[in-house]
Amino acid sequence: MTAELTRGQNHPLPRARLEIRVSAGTPVVAGATLGDENGKVHGAERVAHPGTPTVPGLEVSRQAAADHRLAVDLDAVPDAVHRVSVLLALPSAGQGPARFGAVAAPFVAVTGLDGEEVASFTLTGLEAESAVVALELYRRQGAWKVRAVGQGYAGGLAELFTDQDVPEARRLAGDIQDAVARGLARSVPAPGARASDGDRSRPAAAPAHDPGPTAAQAADAGVPSASPYDGRTAPGPQTPAAPGQQPAPQPYPGPAGDSSAAAGDGHVDYSHPRRQHAAPPPPPPAAPPAAPGQPARPVAGDATGWSLEERLYNQVWGMFEDLARTTAAYRSAVDFADSRREKELDQVLSDPRNRIGGQGDAAREAAHARYEQLVSQARQALDRDVAQLAAEAEVVEPALPAAYARWDNPVWHAYRVPMEIPMALRLGDLHLSEADRVRIPMLVRLPLERGLWIDSGRAASLDGSLTDAHEMRRLGLEAAVAHAARLLAVYPAGEFTVHVIDPAGSGTRALAPLVETGVLATPPALGAAGTADVLARLTERVDLVQMALRAGAPDALPPGFDTSQQLLIVNEFPHGFDDRAVNQLRYLADEGPAVGVHLMLVADREDCAAYGPLLDPLWRSLLRLTPVADDHLADPWVGHAWTYEPSLVPSGSDVLRQVLAQVAAARRSWPG
Repeated sequence: MTAELTRGQNHPLPRARLEIRVSAGTPVVAGATLGDENGKVHGAERVAHPGTPTVPGLEVSRQAAADHRLAVDLDAVPDAVHRVSVLLALPSAGQGPARFGAVAAPFVAVTGLDGEEVASFTLTGLEAESAVVALELYRRQGAWKVRAVGQGYAGGLAELFTDQDVPEARRLAGDIQDAVARGLARSVPAPGARASDGDRSRPAAAPAHDPGPTAAQAADAGVPSASPYDGRTAPGPQTPAAPGQQPAPQPYPGPAGDSSAAAGDGHVDYSHPRRQHAAPPPPPPAAPPAAPGQPARPVAGDATGWSLEERLYNQVWGMFEDLARTTAAYRSAVDFADSRREKELDQVLSDPRNRIGGQGDAAREAAHARYEQLVSQARQALDRDVAQLAAEAEVVEPALPAAYARWDNPVWHAYRVPMEIPMALRLGDLHLSEADRVRIPMLVRLPLERGLWIDSGRAASLDGSLTDAHEMRRLGLEAAVAHAARLLAVYPAGEFTVHVIDPAGSGTRALAPLVETGVLATPPALGAAGTADVLARLTERVDLVQMALRAGAPDALPPGFDTSQQLLIVNEFPHGFDDRAVNQLRYLADEGPAVGVHLMLVADREDCAAYGPLLDPLWRSLLRLTPVADDHLADPWVGHAWTYEPSLVPSGSDVLRQVLAQVAAARRSWPG
């Protein structure tokens, strides 16, 4: 049962992995501080906020939003931390309210990963305050508890941080508000928790992770930007430097003359200058209610957002989360039934008199019957949820825009070069073994924050046979071409440039769609000399932009400087790479995304074994994808091993060449 707390009350926490859900009537900033036993916070690195969303054991949202989900793992919190304070603040920028007394009372709930509420607190009585400590998770005699605090500060975050002895409190508060102001144009609410009784209509809610990988983080995963991540390396979201460690980069001219400021972590804001900054409107009217006792009929775009594209993005996120959680519930129920059966059988067999004879057999049969009953009930609940998700997928998939759609979607036949960069891009599909008929689009946010690694190593194919190394390399490059073509197609004319390094010239056939349609900036680079030339040009580009940003003179870039996003496809790495080229590639992977240079590596890691651990940071910095189905991605909630299937062009289809031909024609007519 949920404990509804009042100010000052506390409640024990039954588990270490939790979510803190925030619901407010206006966009708010969510954050947290990690304090010692006296509540003192020793440094800005122990403050989670939109500019630095991840600290040990905690992750918060990257934007201001009306609803938030904060991910908490108390087992991962450092031993020196005794208090985790959850903060809410009103953004100082924009036209919103300046005090909590002018808005509806925020509601905060602590829930398990299955969505079950542990404790909740409504922050009433606030007036002139613009920042508040909502909850406090604290250690007491080796266990964790939650306390409702509700302590407000009229002086905002600066006063709140000063009260907690955070060094350079005012500067940190200013950095947070600057990060929030830069993120307003890309603030994305995520769908809410699945309602009971099969009702899956989604009111407003906000993501705790910015798939970013993240999800597939993941959930970083990826998938919808929270994106999923490689389950073997399990890298978390990339965390920018703490405020005060280095000067914030200055803006440099973005595509089409956009001079939007670079984010404090070095990422350039490529958002469209006309994107609305007002709060998103409510979702469109839902379908007529279903008959009593029947699940709600699914509707495409039933999440919140500024546009249909954004609502569909949030809906896909909700489907991903719903499938993750309902599968987790099923697996947990099966594990419970199995452990209960084993316990009952152990009790029966512990008495020698029950080991033989009819009494023992009856007890064993009863234990097995109870096990089957529990599993059957769990399977019925799973099948009900999966059927509803499958029905939703059937209406959502045809409604997706080109950036989110599969290559076999008819939307590509009506393709036109866009005028604005979309929010996200589809890189494939995800599914779980218990719900194989439900495919969830894997969406990653744009512009890319990580490079991509198309793993061409030997892997199991869909039919269970082993694909040979030559075939895997061919499939890997074809997957890379499909991803690159999609990136070219979803960017406005002239705002995305692709380079290719193919040292041995082995990818001629797979690269033909890019070469023959004329969308490449230059022909594929061949040999060691061609490799060195492309790497030198892109490295110089990164250096120039970084120097301009650090000097605060973005207008000092050379005349005619190409401000478009750059993608480098490298085939059969490390063939044709010497030590200098390898170091340049690592530099591009680390520093390039912040200034619009992205890497797509087609490689077999075993081929790079001679470099030893030197390349380990390179693999960790890239999002690993495969050209065939593989279960290497994990979600950020319960860590399911999701099966990833790449987004490939159907055999015999000419849609990719038709789309690239339009991209090339628009590029030739582009005045830039």
